[in-house]
Amino acid sequence: MSQILSEILQGLETEYLQRMSNLGLSEGKDAYATAESLCHEKLYLGSDLLAKIISQDPTLLAARAGELITDPKEQDNPSVGIIICSNIVEAAFEGLLGVAFEQGWLEIDDQGRIVSDLGDLNVVFPITEDYSRSSTAIENVSSRKKSRLNQIFQAAEQEYIQLLDNEAHDAYTLALQVSGNYAIFAPDDIAPLIEENPLLLGLRPDELKNDEMFAGDPPAGIIISGHLTSILLEQLLTLAEERGCLAHDSTGHMIVPEGEEDNPVIH
Repeated sequence: MSQILSEILQGLETEYLQRMSNLGLSEGKDAYATAESLCHEKLYLGSDLLAKIISQDPTLLAARAGELITDPKEQDNPSVGIIICSNIVEAAFEGLLGVAFEQGWLEIDDQGRIVSDLGDLNVVFPITEDYSRSSTAIENVSSRKKSRLNQIFQAAEQEYIQLLDNEAHDAYTLALQVSGNYAIFAPDDIAPLIEENPLLLGLRPDELKNDEMFAGDPPAGIIISGHLTSILLEQLLTLAEERGCLAHDSTGHMIVPEGEEDNPVIH
């Protein structure tokens, strides 16, 4: 686990105990409700902080939305940041329930199920954190330093240009091939890109063109990978157009070779 996240969760447990004590609460429903509200209040972390945590623990990119997100505004199309934080919230909530059991505030049966009277559990917590904002991203852009992602994309463009010199007639197929080779990253490769540009946490699955690939419940990292692949593919096709390697119909749309309307493969 990320050291930063570990310290946050330790502080959360301390605050939970203090809040229960300060409010003079000891009933199961209060312990449950306090744990739930505290996790939602504290653990939808800002994009810059979350990016640092992911850099320390890239396995967080395996997180899926599942049924963890109850805010109707975010439920159907959550950003990567919301998906990851929702999983952090769920894990922390379970941890605080364990604390509540140890304190005698909650009762469980032999199956580990809570048997205390919890009252109304249909509480919806709105998610207010905006993952389309990042001070780190602004600072890095202002520094004019070439980013890791730019370096990777430039290497892909150079390779693509070299291939076009010999196989211009296969421009579209080559673009699919090169974008697949360069723009698909493992969690350990994605994490540094997020740390450099936390705005990647604001990406959402429904903005992607490949409905089949992203149907269901894709992991957070795959959503980012899909976006990067799509961006690179568009850049490569633009290069091919500039070199006259791609034809257009009378309406100006690109003519894709028959049977080649596939997307780059997500590895």
